Amino acid sequence: MCIKGVGKVLVCVATLSRLCWGQTLSPFDFLRTAESARAAGLAGAFVAIAGDASAQLYNPATIPTVPPDALSLTFIKHVLDINSGVAAYCGQMGAGWWGATAAYTSYGQFTRTDALGNAIGTFGAAHFALQVSYANQLDTNVFYGVSLGYVHTAIDRGAASALIATVGLFYQFPLIRTSIGGSIRYFGVQLARMNGESAALPTDIRLGVSHRLRGLPLMVNFSLTRLVEDRMSLTERLRNFAIAGELYLGKSVQLRLGYDNGVRSGQSSVSASPLSGFGVGAGLVFPSLTLDYTLTTLSAPALVHRLSCGLALDTVLKER
Repeated sequence: MCIKGVGKVLVCVATLSRLCWGQTLSPFDFLRTAESARAAGLAGAFVAIAGDASAQLYNPATIPTVPPDALSLTFIKHVLDINSGVAAYCGQMGAGWWGATAAYTSYGQFTRTDALGNAIGTFGAAHFALQVSYANQLDTNVFYGVSLGYVHTAIDRGAASALIATVGLFYQFPLIRTSIGGSIRYFGVQLARMNGESAALPTDIRLGVSHRLRGLPLMVNFSLTRLVEDRMSLTERLRNFAIAGELYLGKSVQLRLGYDNGVRSGQSSVSASPLSGFGVGAGLVFPSLTLDYTLTTLSAPALVHRLSCGLALDTVLKER
């Protein structure tokens, strides 16, 4: 594969990484975008969300709040030819709860050329991550969770891999319709290096709160994100926050609006759009099925579309 071919791949990878975070390039940065449509619609303020199978990607301690045999499937249409899929499942085992997630990103096919620029075939580039989680009750309305996983990224014959872990705590206050959560995401050790170079994992500490208002069908969410980001002062880290609202129209319709200040502040004045960092979404809720869609604006004119489907498998099987 010639330098020209490698360059095309790196342009795609760098574009996704830069648009999402405005930070340095790492082959593991795709983990940052592995989220459901609902999570994206709430701008990633998802560390304190109960009852959603996909929330374990932010905080595995939320798994006990999810009905058993819940499945979430997400398709993500990124910029250029970049496409992703994310799946999350929650179940119960004895006195505890468990979950599993899988995420995959494909950059499509690229033309392989020789030193003279002649086409001699094709090659691909892709990432995937697999994680399993365990959660249990620590005290009344207090839960803990831990996830262990494997992440692999490949460009043609080059590859990098790592073992990753996430730990989290989740605390519910049922009487005041409030929950708080915190997690340390994606810390671990690199196993294989691409071209002999080490790569940083997108380690992320998040703290958040979710509150359902009294007398108004609105849930408000706030999170501090990326609290261990390199090359940032404490003041700069505190500017990495996300705030969002989820409005309920009856029992079946939800509207969402979220804002991620970390994404917006990471954009240059050239690439930023007035809606950079915003997510707008909607959801339909049925007894055994949920459908969610979110549009996020990362940078002018880059739009990312997410479509998620949630299934209550135990209900579906009983109906049959």
